[in-house]
Amino acid sequence: MDTLALKLILTPTLIGAASLAGRRWGPAVSGWLVGFPFTSAPIALFLALAHGPAFAASAAAGTMAGAISQAVFCVTYGYTARRGWPIALGLACLAFAASTAALEPVALHPIPLFAVVIAALLCALRTMPAPSAMERAPGTEAPPWDIPARMVVATAFVLLLTGVASGLGPHLTGLLAPFPLYAAVLAVFAHHLHGATAAAAVLRGLLLGLFAFAGFFLVLASLLERAGLGVAFAAAIAVTAAIQSLALLTLRRTQPIG
Repeated sequence: MDTLALKLILTPTLIGAASLAGRRWGPAVSGWLVGFPFTSAPIALFLALAHGPAFAASAAAGTMAGAISQAVFCVTYGYTARRGWPIALGLACLAFAASTAALEPVALHPIPLFAVVIAALLCALRTMPAPSAMERAPGTEAPPWDIPARMVVATAFVLLLTGVASGLGPHLTGLLAPFPLYAAVLAVFAHHLHGATAAAAVLRGLLLGLFAFAGFFLVLASLLERAGLGVAFAAAIAVTAAIQSLALLTLRRTQPIG
C-alpha cells in the first residue's frame, strides 16, 4: 500500500473512530486516541524503506521534537478558546509555526531531546487552563453531517500538508509531520458544538497521548540504524502501547469516562 492509499483510508477511518469515541467517552478520549502515531509511524516506515535507516532516524528525531510544537499549539488554543474557534485555531497554528521555526536549527541526541520533550509536555499539562476557568456551552446535538464533514476536512488537509512537506528534507519534514491536524479538527468541531471547555478537553487528551508519541520516535531514532527495521518498529510499538495505557489510566483518574 502506497502513502496516498494510506492517507485516503487511514485518515477518515481514524477521524470517524475518534469522533465516535468522543461521543461515547468524552472529548478527552478522542484527543488521547489521536495521540497515537497512526500516520507518522507508517510515514516513518516508508521513509526507512525508500531512503534507508539513517534518513528515517533523522526524521524520527525531528518528529519527536515536533511534539513540543504540538504542546505549544494546545496551550495557545486553550488560552484563546473563549475568543471563538477561528481566532483560537489561527493563533494556535501561528504558535505551532513559530515553535517549528525555532526548533528547525536545533539538533540534539535523541535521549536529551526526549527529556526536553517530556519536560515541555508536563509544563503544557500544568499550563492548560482548568475547565472551571473556561466558558461552558450547553451541549448541542451533532447534526447528521458532523462526522462525514470531519472525515472530509481531515483527509483534505492531510493530503495538502504532506504534499507540501515532501521536499523539505528529513529534519524539517519531521518537525512538520506532527502538526496536530486530527486533534485540531476534533477540537474545532467540539468547540463549535459544545464550547471552549470541550475543545480544551480534546487537546488535554492529546497532550497525554503525546508522551507515547515521543516514546515511539525516541525508540525509532535510537534503534533504526543499530538494530534494524523490524526490531526498531516492534520495540517502538511496544513502548507506545505501554505508555498509552498509563496515559489512559491517568485520564480516567482526572475526569470521568462514561
